[in-house]
Amino acid sequence: MQILIIQTAYIGDVVLATSLIEKIKVYHPDAQIDFLLRKGNEEVLAHNPKVREVLMWNKQQRKWRGLMNILRLVRSRKYDLVVNVHRYLSSGLIAALSGAGYVVGFRQNPLSYLFDERVTHLMDGRHEIARNQELIASITDAEPHHPKMYVADVSEKVTHLKSKPYVTVSPGSVWPTKQVPVEKWVELLDRLPGAWKVYLLGAKSDEELCVEILKRTSHKYVTSQAGLLSMRASAALMQDAEMNYVNDSAPMHFASAVGAPVCAVFCSTSPGLGFGPLSDRHFVVEVKGLTCKPCGISGKKACPLGHFRCGNDLEVNNMLDCLP
Repeated sequence: MQILIIQTAYIGDVVLATSLIEKIKVYHPDAQIDFLLRKGNEEVLAHNPKVREVLMWNKQQRKWRGLMNILRLVRSRKYDLVVNVHRYLSSGLIAALSGAGYVVGFRQNPLSYLFDERVTHLMDGRHEIARNQELIASITDAEPHHPKMYVADVSEKVTHLKSKPYVTVSPGSVWPTKQVPVEKWVELLDRLPGAWKVYLLGAKSDEELCVEILKRTSHKYVTSQAGLLSMRASAALMQDAEMNYVNDSAPMHFASAVGAPVCAVFCSTSPGLGFGPLSDRHFVVEVKGLTCKPCGISGKKACPLGHFRCGNDLEVNNMLDCLP
């Protein structure tokens, strides 16, 4: 059976969709699984032995040209099953016109009426991996598998960073209202055990933020790895940390996918939306009792009410309580 999974959203969404790969392989070990994602997110699936091929959609190309290119590629593969996890028009078009023997996707996709099977995506408090699992329940079962990233090949690259107890902090986010205020991170770092190392993680776009934290902290053993470590190398470093501090962003899902301990700090969003941490040892820190929280399913460019209490009122003591 040849299967294509489509998830062309953000990095974290791709990480969560790996749970489908793992589950399908339990029931159909001989299945040939390909995965379609947006160019730039492909490293999440690097060295995954359960994925035959990663198809990349370059969304930086002219939209319709890029869409037609990927559609031609998908149609040429003659898939038996297409599982469309993404709920937007473009992915719906690819799924509907894929020529696959069977297409399943969420009812909220504008083109879902062209699918063979439609599943309702409910914001009912369940985790996203449970909602996604419904897409393949008919060929597996109702129980979701944990997401998984394969990082063994990059673990040696970060061994030299593990010489003493350490924590990691991933302070960045695409959305400003998901970012813990810098002063909260600085207070956390200043109060961590003085002999521990602290690694600031992130993409190249997070370098400026990490430098700002470095300038303001008094902790002696803080270094920034932003832009220096790949996604999977960052995940490999997270595995042996005393704790990994993250926003509601992709690094939280990296921790889930490698079973690393994690303290997830939620500002404008909430784990009740279905995107919380999944590691066995996980903690959630957030400001309780705000009637305005969450202010949306995803983050925003600024607090709609102008006070950002979900970030400014965070208690660093609660973050420290997560330490072993």
